[in-house]
This record gives sequence, structure tokens and C-alpha cells, in this order.
Amino acid sequence: MRTQATVVIIGAGVMGASVACHLAMRGCTDVVIIEQFETEIQGSTARSAAGVRHQFSHEINVRMSQYGIERFTHFRDEIGGESGLHQVGYLFLINDQENWQGYCEATAMQNRLGVRTKLLKPADVHAIVPDVRIDDLIGATFGPDDGYCDPHGVALGYLTRARSLGVELLRATPATGIEVQGGRVVAVQTPHGRIACETVINCAGSWAGQAAALAGLNVPIKPFRRNVYVTQPTAIIPHQMPLTVDVTSGFWMRKEQENLIFGLSKADEPAGYNTNVDWDWLDTVLDAGFDRFPRLGEVQLADKQCWAGAYEITPDHMPILGRHPDLPSFINAAGFSGHGIMHSPATGVIIAEEVLDGRAHTFDIDPLRIERYATGSVFERNII
Repeated sequence: MRTQATVVIIGAGVMGASVACHLAMRGCTDVVIIEQFETEIQGSTARSAAGVRHQFSHEINVRMSQYGIERFTHFRDEIGGESGLHQVGYLFLINDQENWQGYCEATAMQNRLGVRTKLLKPADVHAIVPDVRIDDLIGATFGPDDGYCDPHGVALGYLTRARSLGVELLRATPATGIEVQGGRVVAVQTPHGRIACETVINCAGSWAGQAAALAGLNVPIKPFRRNVYVTQPTAIIPHQMPLTVDVTSGFWMRKEQENLIFGLSKADEPAGYNTNVDWDWLDTVLDAGFDRFPRLGEVQLADKQCWAGAYEITPDHMPILGRHPDLPSFINAAGFSGHGIMHSPATGVIIAEEVLDGRAHTFDIDPLRIERYATGSVFERNII
């Protein structure tokens, strides 16, 4: 058991792994990652639907996605391991004027940043995904460079590289307390002993609000269950399929090899960490799915392959990054609201700069600092 380190990272998911790796690649290797589970990569990362996309309404999210997807393209050469990137696209189907205007504005911003998002007429949709009901659509947006990746492969690649450079991983070692003296973190307490340190980085995902509370801080991040339902292999969509979202209902679906996976957020579910599949919610999900994809009714569900995980959600669906103003040696890297996989490469860079340079500079993260809740924040509207 380590008794001291320069940096302690709470959480060995994709975010903790990326932060540790980027610190180590810059020469900061006196780093310990503590993980509450008996094995790493067991929280939200392991239960992600794995989507990666550029199609956001807020510019900082687009820029972080651009960086992340480019890094996934070169992941094997730059980090080692496999990102599993499949750029099959994201397709958003829109049937109300308010959302159409918002997506048109977002597409114009994305295009200005060099993203290849396209506005489509309803008649164009069937060329991408056949057998979708389009009679009520106003239009659609399609991002050909969006898609999905392998979250476990990404996290494992970062973690393996970090450990090869000297970072230490402590499994089955939850943080039980954070000692603060003179306005600075001095140690993290665990069931196995105390680790003296200079900096704590909160990469605890769904537990990030609880981790911050150990230091007496209020960080508004709560876990919310998300269900992923899986079908038996099917040929109703014979070719590749973009991750397709019915914007008004929130229903989404994509292919996973020859299976389909799909889901729909339950807006009124209370916060809480729950990874049991909600079978009572399935009827509502299927109603929305059958309405947009009538042939989905021909497919059998693969009950034992369905799963549930947790989104770590903030009030504005934007992450909380950077030093906490009330405790500058406590740094947040959490609250990604379902976008953590795609933004993990950029976050690793950001937090390494925050630790080693005093302030992030590759990306302007002022809109993502916790201080925004006192001055006004910008809501990310393109959420699923």
C-alpha cells in the first residue's frame, strides 16, 4: 500500500486512465489511481453505448469531440491498444420546427469548425437507413465522421500506457475521506491506509458528487440509469447503420454486428446508481421504436444481452472540469452526461495542463468550470 504520491486520481474508468496517461507522458509519474471495484474499468465506462459524435450545440463540446475522434483514429500508434473506432455516422431525425431550427444552427456552427455535418431532406433519409418512417419529418442531420468505439479498449489502452510509465493502480481501494489543511488537500483516506498527496483529481464518474463531498465540496453531479436493450441477430437493416436518433421521442438505435441495440431515457426516473435493467420501461421504449422503425416489431429481444449503466449528469449536461475555487488542489474531471468516452482524450490533455501548468490552455474550459453555476451556464441541447 502506497503511503504517499504527488497526485491521487479517484476512479480507474476511461477518464481516470486518460488523465493518468497524459500526466505520465508529460513526466508526472508519481501518480496513484484508486479504484473502488476489485477490477478497473467497471463503472460507467464498462456499460457505455460507446457513441462518439461531433453533433453538439456547444462549441467546446464540438472541439473536444474533434480532438477525441482524431486521437481514436491514431490510437494504436499514439497510445497502444485498440480504440475500436467505427465511423458509421450519427443521424438525427427531426419532426418539429423548434428542434429543426436548433439543429440547423448547430450544423452551421459545426461546419464553421470544419465538421462535415449535413442537413438532409426527409427523402434523403432512406438512402442511409431504409424502412424508417419519414412522413412527419421536417429534416435530418447526418455526421459521416461520427460513430462508435470500444470504451474498454480505450480505457485499457490509456491505463496500460500509464502503468508502463510508472503510474500505480490500487484496486478495491475506495476513497473514504479527504484530509484538508490550510486550504489544501494533504491526504486521501482509504480502508487500507492513508495516502499523503498534493493533488486529488476527481474522476469518480457517477460517484463524483460523493467523492467531492469527502472534501467538503458541493459538486452537482448525480447518477441516472440508462438502459440498453439488445435484439437477436437480424437482417432488417442489411448494411451498416448510423446511430439514429428520433429527436422528439429520444429513441435511439444502432447496429452492433448483426444485432440492434436501442434505448430511450426515462426523464422522470430519480437519481441513483442502479444497473438493473428496467423491464417495466421496455414497453414505452418499444412504442417509440415501433413508431419510427415499424420493422423493429419483427425482431426478437436478446434478454440476457441487455444491460443498464449510469450517466453522470450535471444540471446543464456539461462536464465540470478544472480546479475547485474553494480547494484549488482538488480538480474535477467528471459530469460528462453521457459524453465521457468521446471527450476522454481532450480531458486528459486539459487536466494534465491544469496540474502541471497551473491552468488548461489547449482548450478554453472556462465554460466548463464549476464557477459557471454562479454566473450562468450554457445548456447543451443536443443530448440523448
